[in-house]
Amino acid sequence: MDIRPSPALALACELIARRSVTPDDAGCQQLIANRLARLDFAGETLTSGGVTNTWLRRGTGAPLFCFAGHTDVVPPGPLEAWHSDPFVPSIRDGWLYGRGAADMKASIAAFVVAVEGFVAAHPHHAGSIALLLTSDEEGPATDGTVKVVERLAARGERIDYCIVGEPTSVDHLGDTIKNGRRGTLSGVVRVRGVQGHVAYPEQVRNPIHLAAPAIAELAATRWDDGNEYFPPTSFQCSNVHAGTGATNVVPGTLELSFNWRYATASTRESLVARLEEVLRRHGLDYELEFPSSGNPYLTPRGRLVDVIAAAIEAVCGRVPALSCTGGTSDGRFIADVCAEVVELGPVNATIHKLDERVAVDEVERLAALHRRVLEALLAEAPR
Repeated sequence: MDIRPSPALALACELIARRSVTPDDAGCQQLIANRLARLDFAGETLTSGGVTNTWLRRGTGAPLFCFAGHTDVVPPGPLEAWHSDPFVPSIRDGWLYGRGAADMKASIAAFVVAVEGFVAAHPHHAGSIALLLTSDEEGPATDGTVKVVERLAARGERIDYCIVGEPTSVDHLGDTIKNGRRGTLSGVVRVRGVQGHVAYPEQVRNPIHLAAPAIAELAATRWDDGNEYFPPTSFQCSNVHAGTGATNVVPGTLELSFNWRYATASTRESLVARLEEVLRRHGLDYELEFPSSGNPYLTPRGRLVDVIAAAIEAVCGRVPALSCTGGTSDGRFIADVCAEVVELGPVNATIHKLDERVAVDEVERLAALHRRVLEALLAEAPR
């Protein structure tokens, strides 16, 4: 006998079946907009650089609560290596398989179902509810959430609370939530020397020899001590290139790529200033560029963190750990217009991997978590 899937599971399957490889949305956002239009959500679509973004809002009052997520997924990799088609949702042994199952179509399905249940129970709820969706999170992230945030900021529209549906759980749903993320700053330094024949060292300035002591010092530098929420800032060299390919030629330049993952204890300006002080002290002739960056954000313990923690304890029977580890997320953009941003989602063990999956029973529990959060923050209408 077939068992009818739960509402959140059914929607997750419908979203997985849409081949929304970044930056293609494949109609996912329109599907959601159509469902929520029945609940009087007003929709705006913003397209930029081939990216689809959608802002859906119900109500005009405060507080404004927002669910944020991305409909794009990473490429599946070799199809023959999957046990089932990554864009044909498959339920096996208590798991839902498919590209985007964990990152993050189960979360988006849980958002929608939670909102539908909440509005049915509280048609005159307090404040406003919004969804912010993009198809550019897995890509460069230059035409996605950041564009929506810019539009909101331009018209003075601020968000009071936001849950980003990134897969934050480690072993079990709700065991970890992210209340912040480290900033990222990638740079390239080019050290100039003098090229020449290796047999005439007096006629050359070897940029490899010149840069090595500075690189060693930068690698050993303690940039900060972190804080209550963040580990200390880390610095890593990722690529180094010098040379012409010949063994008898001293190169004229060395190019080093590096990255900081930094805590709120440091700033972009403070890191760059310390880097340049080291380069100058070692007497290097250099130039710098910074091709990509993202600011850190932090939501200290407060109303949203407490409400989410209470919901997890009620639904999952565990107390979540707070974490600011991992890579970047679109939370860094949303924090510009929202004081309280927290990431909550399913187990992340299979994201971006072959046979990506999410536990079937956790999809509906995730919707229940979000429903409880809405109940706590918006159930009481103003009198």
